[in-house]
Amino acid sequence: TVKGDVAAAMEAALDAMHFERPFYSGGEVALVTDVALPVAVDVAIVIEGDFMSIEAPVIFRRRIEAGARRITIAATEDLPADFRHFAVSLSSSGFVGQRVFGVEICHAARQGRAPAILADRIGEALEQVSNFAEADTVRALARLATGRGGAETDAIIAAALPAIEDCHDCADFILVPLLWCRRAYGDSIAVDLRHRIDEAILNYRYWMDEPGNDVQWYFSENHALLFHTAAYLGGHLLPDARFVRSGRTGAEQSTVGLARVRAWLDHFEEWEMAEFNSAPYFPIDLKGLTILYALGPDADVRRRAGAAINRLLEIVARSAQQGMLTGAQGRSYEHTLRAARSLELSGIARMLWGKGFYGMRFHALPQLALCLRDHGLHVPQELTGIACMEGDDAQEWCFAQGQNRIAKLYHYKTRDFAMGSAAAYRWNEWGYQETVLHLRLGGNPDAQIWINHPGETIHSGYGRPSYWGGSGSLPRVHQYRDLAVVLFSCAAEQPDFTHAWFPQSAFDEAWVKENIASARGGDGLAMLKADSAFELVGRGPTAGNELRVPGHQAAWIIRLGRRRQYRSLEEFEARFSQLALGHGKNDVLHVNDPEYGDVLFHPDGRMEAEDRVVDPADWQVTGEATFFTPNAVATR
Repeated sequence: TVKGDVAAAMEAALDAMHFERPFYSGGEVALVTDVALPVAVDVAIVIEGDFMSIEAPVIFRRRIEAGARRITIAATEDLPADFRHFAVSLSSSGFVGQRVFGVEICHAARQGRAPAILADRIGEALEQVSNFAEADTVRALARLATGRGGAETDAIIAAALPAIEDCHDCADFILVPLLWCRRAYGDSIAVDLRHRIDEAILNYRYWMDEPGNDVQWYFSENHALLFHTAAYLGGHLLPDARFVRSGRTGAEQSTVGLARVRAWLDHFEEWEMAEFNSAPYFPIDLKGLTILYALGPDADVRRRAGAAINRLLEIVARSAQQGMLTGAQGRSYEHTLRAARSLELSGIARMLWGKGFYGMRFHALPQLALCLRDHGLHVPQELTGIACMEGDDAQEWCFAQGQNRIAKLYHYKTRDFAMGSAAAYRWNEWGYQETVLHLRLGGNPDAQIWINHPGETIHSGYGRPSYWGGSGSLPRVHQYRDLAVVLFSCAAEQPDFTHAWFPQSAFDEAWVKENIASARGGDGLAMLKADSAFELVGRGPTAGNELRVPGHQAAWIIRLGRRRQYRSLEEFEARFSQLALGHGKNDVLHVNDPEYGDVLFHPDGRMEAEDRVVDPADWQVTGEATFFTPNAVATR
């Protein structure tokens, strides 16, 4: 048995523990605490991916002596990439204390700079997925497409088949790239395995109207696209065989799938993404659209899929800061927000625009690469300059997404910063997983900030919303160019603070003074101001990375700027530190901005400033970009 004071000290050490850095792209990964361990302890560290990961956990065991305050884990390159959960257990004399910590691992040092030529970046992407991705059907496709068929690739496919055969949730994610493997590279797959693939295709449940009892999720738009695409292409692959669940022939199954694919495209072309602007959902939609573009038997489907691919890539480019998606998102997770470098959109940006890195999890990257390499897809060259802005102009991008334009999205960026928000979106309602304001500074993907109200107080939990992913209560948000205000009025039964992800070590300069926090990333400047003093969290999993404002009511002001206008961060802060939020009649808010003058924010989302009225009610799905020259002249 362990003495009570020893157990308490072990728990206190865990309570104060955190990673030395908020992300790792090289160097030694280690946890530190300001509470010395009172006795020698055995440490077990179990490293796992998020709930979608299929990789087996990686386990490290250590013996830490009494008085220690640091636990060395491993070199970055020896750990699996992506956002990872580290379950850390301290044990002594039969007592065990455990806590989960999350951090992103990216093998950026190994990857180096992206090749200069698109064709070389396409080849690099296929090589990266072939050699370093999780062992799933996406990796199998990349391997087959680069001449790596054989026993190892067959083993990857065989290991993935049970999830399809048993209709696991998200089996549709696995099936679609498998259909590409079977259709395009079937001769490179062992005959007996090929027969097993065909049996899995015939026995799969493709929609909720087919007999079956499983936990597949049919309802969201990304799943619907993949189910319909799989029925369309699977039926076409095996036209004369009988599909067990539906009782249809393959030709009949394909016809049903085709009708549903066309209906999905109809809806997309009218309303686009219900999971608006969501970083983890772009690749899943692209997974379905790229196989339709490359392998769809019908010309109209191929044409429409190609247009949809380029539309999604345009949305990413418009909302990107130096290639990295930055903006409000309708579905966000801690593991997609904090994983700036290893998220799949980062890999897609690297392949298309030369900015970004690769993780281990992919849905669409090799399929998009094959569309470019083998199937004639052309991504407009001008998207590079939009995704990775140069020069001194600024872009204002207003658009809408979702049925009946439910999400009105505003975005403003220069080469030095980007900030995006959701206008008049479900103010003061309970949230789901929406991140309604997000920004980045400079060229470092990790120099990012978002503000939310935690949906749960568990760190690295799976709540929806979670500690960082989404908001328990959605705030009232207004943004005009590089000025934003965020007002929280949170439900009494929810956590009693709001907070910002503010990773001080990611910025070139950063400090917090009472109710003002300022940061510089490259030539991008940011100031955050609250209506009460900030608490900079100094202990626990988010030490050095989290700003809190206590209470269920809070008002935040965010102002961005550029070093081309201000010689220093101190000068910038002095210029804007007196910003204040005024409350006028009829719930109109106003801010007197030193550059824009009086800025009015109406309760219906309208904004008035600089002799302009910017009204979210006018924003359409197609979107409109307005460009501001350095002397603030707007042109469309």
